Order: sequence, then structure tokens, then C-alpha cells
Amino acid sequence: MTGTSKDSAMPEHTDGQDGTERTVPAVRVEGLWKRFGDQVAVAGIDLELPAGKFVGLVGPNGAGKTTTLSMVTGLLRPDMGRIEIGGHDVWRDPVEVKSRIGVLPEGLRLFERLSGRELLAYTGRLRGLPGAEVDKRATQLLDVLDLGGSQHKLVVDYSTGMRKKIGLAAALLHNPEVLFLDEPFEGVDPVSAQTIREVLERYTRSGATVVFSSHVMELVESLCDWVAVMAAGRIRAQGTLAEVRGEARSLQSAFLELVGAGARSTGESLDWLGGAR
Repeated sequence: MTGTSKDSAMPEHTDGQDGTERTVPAVRVEGLWKRFGDQVAVAGIDLELPAGKFVGLVGPNGAGKTTTLSMVTGLLRPDMGRIEIGGHDVWRDPVEVKSRIGVLPEGLRLFERLSGRELLAYTGRLRGLPGAEVDKRATQLLDVLDLGGSQHKLVVDYSTGMRKKIGLAAALLHNPEVLFLDEPFEGVDPVSAQTIREVLERYTRSGATVVFSSHVMELVESLCDWVAVMAAGRIRAQGTLAEVRGEARSLQSAFLELVGAGARSTGESLDWLGGAR
């Protein structure tokens, strides 16, 4: 993403009490709760996600990942807790925070009667970017994401992979400091997945932060520097990939142990399955 008008992807720094320079976390969450009726979706979690890293928020289906990301990005108000992005409070300073983040949510909804290029032009204008700058960035993103040949096609006619890529382009257009992605590779073909992966790796190399949720451990292990494991609305572990993996053979093994899945057995409960009829 060249030709940016500001150096927004660089993490901020503050001076610690001991006089040393410390990087402000990309995301800081304290005591975050969310209930839906009697169901507790997020149960008082604390998180501190480092800046300039590829961060994975992992957990089984129903763990609370999407709810957590929705609250962190200002899409869902928490019942209790504090959230900061780059040192700015999400709910007290929403305009500043939203200028610093890009979001590719689960169940992506787009303006489907616009073409891909029109969608990026509209997004850029909403972000307050000059028209010429929007056109330049849109052209670069469409080219890198292999959407140039479909840029004048209506989004309603895009495939799942194309929709994920145009959504990613819209999230990146204003060069955010932190990019939040909810299951960005789900339903995406291998070619599109590789393209998305290359763009995200290039983005983090510039000093920006990617936070993405997934339940595919092999993908997280191949991409992430830092991981938080979530289950039943709570954080079970967080730290570097090596710290979370520990002595386990793989992140998958460590994950199963952390969420208690390793103790389950289907041996006797499905003794009828596949038997002679």
C-alpha cells in the first residue's frame, strides 16, 4: 500500500515509569463482559495484543470470538469492560478509533448494486480521502487482489472469494493501523486464500497489526506471531505462538488440551455407526 498520506501503520510509543520507551499495545481489553439474556457470551476477559504482529484469536465454534471482535471494533456495546485501540478508548473516542481500524466482519454485507470499483470509491469518500488518492489506491488494491478484470462487475455477481477480497480492499483502503478479520479464509478457494495471505503478510511487514479469528489451527500456526485461545467466553491462554504451544507437538494439540476437547470420546456412543445392516 504505497503512496499513503500518513504514517498510520506505525505503532505509537510512550515512556514508561522507568524511562524506557514502550510500545502501546494495538488492543487492550480489560474486564470485558457480554450477555444475551441468560447466555454469557464473553465472561470478563482481559487481553493485550501487541502492535505490529499477526495475531490469532482462536477457539471452537461458539467460543465468543465474533462477539469479542464485534465489541472491540465498536459494532456491539459491551455490558461491562474497557477497550482501547492504540491507546484510544473505543467507546469514548469512537471517531478517532474508527479512523485507525479496518474491519472485515463475519457474514460480510456489501453494497451489492455497486461495482467493485464503485464500492471502493464510495468507501474512500466516506473515509474522507481525496478522490485522486482513492482512485490510485483502488487501482493498486484491485490489481494486487486480482480483481482488475472484475472491477466493473456488480458485487452481487461476485463469488465468495471475490467478495472476501473486495471486502479486504475496502478495509485496507484508508491504511489502518489495526485490521480486524473474522474468519477471513472461510469459504475461500486456495488461489484467493493465497492472494489474501500475501497481502496481509505484506501489510504486517509495514508495522501494522492484523487480528483475525479462526478455528483452523494449521492456518493460525503458519501465519501468526501471537495467539489468544478462547473457549466458553474466557481466555484460556495468550502469548507468542511458542508460549501457547508449549511442549505440545503442534498448536492443534495445545488447543485441544486447553479447551478440554482431548478428553471426549465417541467410541461407545456411536457403536452403531457403520455396522452391518
